[in-house]
Amino acid sequence: MQLRTYTRSVALVMALAAIPVAAQDATGAVRMEHDLLGEKAVPASAYYGVQTARAIENFQISGRTLQDYPELIAGFAQTKMAAARANTDVGKMEPQVRDAIIKAGEALIAGNYLDQFPVDPYQGGAGTSTNMNVNEVMANIALELTGHKLGDYTVIEPHDHLNMSQSTNDSYPTALKVAIFNNNDLLTAEAERLIASLRKKGDEFIDILKMGRTELQDAVPMTVGQEFHAFAVALQTELDFLRAAEKPLFSINMGGTAIGSGLNAPEVYALKTAEYLAQQTGKPIVLANDLFAATWDQHAFVAESAALKSLAVKLAKIGRDLILLSSGPRAGLGEINLPPVQPGSSIMPGKVNPVIAELTNLVAYRVVGNDTSVTMAAADGQLQLNAYEPLQAIAILDSQRLLTNTLRTLRERCIDGITVNDATLDHHIQRTVGIVTALNPVIGYERATELAAEAYRTNKGILEIIREQQILSEEQISELLNPEKLTGRKPTSP
Repeated sequence: MQLRTYTRSVALVMALAAIPVAAQDATGAVRMEHDLLGEKAVPASAYYGVQTARAIENFQISGRTLQDYPELIAGFAQTKMAAARANTDVGKMEPQVRDAIIKAGEALIAGNYLDQFPVDPYQGGAGTSTNMNVNEVMANIALELTGHKLGDYTVIEPHDHLNMSQSTNDSYPTALKVAIFNNNDLLTAEAERLIASLRKKGDEFIDILKMGRTELQDAVPMTVGQEFHAFAVALQTELDFLRAAEKPLFSINMGGTAIGSGLNAPEVYALKTAEYLAQQTGKPIVLANDLFAATWDQHAFVAESAALKSLAVKLAKIGRDLILLSSGPRAGLGEINLPPVQPGSSIMPGKVNPVIAELTNLVAYRVVGNDTSVTMAAADGQLQLNAYEPLQAIAILDSQRLLTNTLRTLRERCIDGITVNDATLDHHIQRTVGIVTALNPVIGYERATELAAEAYRTNKGILEIIREQQILSEEQISELLNPEKLTGRKPTSP
C-alpha cells in the first residue's frame, strides 16, 4: 500500500513538472504572435515571445530554467549590447534603437527580469531557444522603455534588431565565454582566500613536529606547518592553471554568423563588436583569426573544464587528507581537529563527522563528471557547428558555482578552525621508526633495516634501541636524529 502511494506521488510530481507554462498571465489575457510554424498565444504581460513559448513546451527536461543561470543571461546582454553598438557604427542600426537595447541589457545585467527566462537549459538546437529568449525579452524591455506596447515588433524586433548581424552560432558561444570568465573572477578570488587561509595555518603550525607518511606508512618527520604550506602551494598551482586556461575564452567568433563566413554581417562589424565587448567587460577580448574554425572549435570550453577538473581533483586530495588526519579522534590518527559544525549521527551520541571535508570530495566528484560531459559534447559536434554547447554551458557554469561555494565553505567552516593535538603528535615522533632513515649514511641501509625490524618486533621506539645498544652517542643522536633538523628547518630551541 505504501509503495503504491509513493509510486503515485512520484508520478504526480513528474507529470506536474511536464505541464507547459500556461499561455496566459494572471488575468488570463494573451497576445498573439507568429513565427515560421504559425500563430501562438503568449501571455500578454510576458516579455518573452513566440519562440520562447514553443521552447517551454518542447523542453520539459530538468526542472530548471535559464533563470538559474543569471551569469549566462548577463553574458548575452553584454554580447547584444556590443553588437548593437557595432551595428550602429556601421550604419545598420538607428542610435535610438541602440540606446534602448543598451538600457535593456543593463537591466538584465542588474539581475532584473530573470523570471522572463523560463526555458529549460537542456535543449536541442545549439542554443537557439536561449538566444531567442534573450532576443525577445530584450526587445520587449526596449519597447517598454521607449513607450511602446509589448509585442509591437514594428518598432524593435527580436530578429531584425536584437539578432542583427548575428546568429546563435556566434552569439551563444560568445555569451557563454563572457559568463565563464566573469564567474572565474569569483572563483579565483575564493581560491586566493583559501590559499591565504592555508598559508596562515602553515605559519601557525610551522614548528609543530609530526610524522610524514607515504602509502599510509610512517616515513620521515615534517612539521604540521609544512603540510599546510604544501596544501597552499598545490592550490596555487591550480589557480595558475585556471588563469592560463582562461586565455582561450578571450577569442570570440562574433561576426562569423552561421558558420564563420560572416554572411549578413558588415565588413568591420566583427572587429568593432570585439572591441566594444572588450571595453564593456574589461577583458582582452579579440576576434578569432579564423571564424570558420572558431565557430565549431570547442578548445576554450575543454580547456576551462579541464582546469576546473584539475582544481577539483586537488581539493579532493586535500579533503581526503583532512579526513585521515582528523580520524578517530581516539582510535584513528587524531593529529588535527576539524571544527565541529553539526552532530554526526542519529544513533551514536557524541559523534562528529568531517562533513565539510566530505562535502569537498562530493563536489569534486561532480565536477569531474561535468568535465566528462564537456569532453563528450566537444568531440561530437559535426562539421561547421557544435550543437551541444548548451550542455557545456550547464556543466561548466555548474562546476564554477559548485567550486566557488565549496572553496568558501571549506575555508570558513573548516580550515580557519583547525587545531592540532600536540600530545598525539609528540607520541608519534617519540615512537616512530621512520627516523631510522637518517642512519643510512652512517650504518648502512641493511643495518638500519635490522634496527627498524627490531623496533617493530619489540614495540620499542628507534631512539630507545639506539641508546640501549649504544650505537650512537647522545651528541650523535642530537646531530643526526634531531627530528627538527630532519624536516629541513632549524631547531627552534637550543
